[in-house]
This record gives sequence, structure tokens and C-alpha cells, in this order.
Amino acid sequence: MPSASPFSERKDKSQIEESADFAPKFDADGLIPTMAIDATTKEPLMLAYMNVESLKLTLELGEAVYWSRSRSEIWHKGKTSGHIQKVVEIRTDCDQDALVVVVEQIGAGACHTGRNSCFYRKVIPGSPAALEFTQSDLSFDPDAVYKK
Repeated sequence: MPSASPFSERKDKSQIEESADFAPKFDADGLIPTMAIDATTKEPLMLAYMNVESLKLTLELGEAVYWSRSRSEIWHKGKTSGHIQKVVEIRTDCDQDALVVVVEQIGAGACHTGRNSCFYRKVIPGSPAALEFTQSDLSFDPDAVYKK
């Protein structure tokens, strides 16, 4: 059974929006969406989720630790690939139900497809069913890294 939350208790709107209390709001599944962005380029790297345990570990280790929804387990980013994310800063939004983790991306990339970022395509304006690649070249060989 998970331990009690180390974060501040959520009390009222004023406390959540205007105080220095860190009181993250986890959803019904115990998760909070977390956008990782590159500290240098400010480019989005990936969107993942954290739970109480992974957020606590992230703060303790200074490296990004997420909750893998597909594997239902703690996911220390880079443990397998070596492409860790050193945390520079964590921000929360006004109602504390989303996080932005500013990271120094160590290694060739953040995406399991072999690219620097998971956001390597953009929607073509006026064409809702079409995407354009913004990064087509691979930063690393995912088959070699993940030994699929």
C-alpha cells in the first residue's frame, strides 16, 4: 500500500492558487500529466504522467521518474536507454493539476522511436487529418537501445 502523500493537503482555492504550498491534484487514477521540455531549447520532449511515488522520487533523485500507464509501473526515464532527464525545474499550473518538468536531456533523445523529441510531427493547418514531420532523422537506433 502506498504511503501517505508527502505533498501539502489541498484545502481551498486561495491556498491552491496563491500560496507557496505544493498541493498537486492527481486525477481519479492517481496521476498528473507532466510535460517534459528541454531546458536549453525550450522544445517539448514528451508528455507523461506521474503519481505520488514517481513525483516524490523525481524530487529526491533530481531525475525524471514517471508512471508508465502501459506497463503499470514506475518508469525512471533513461534507466534502460541511458537517456536520462536531469531535472532543472518543475512548474505547476494555477490549479496544480498539471506539471512542466524542465530537464537537461542526457543522451541521444527522449523518444522511444529514436528521435530527440516525441513531438516530431505537427498538424498541417487546414488539413485536420494530415501531419508533417518536423524531425524525420533518428537521433539513435531504438532497436539497438531497447533490444527489441
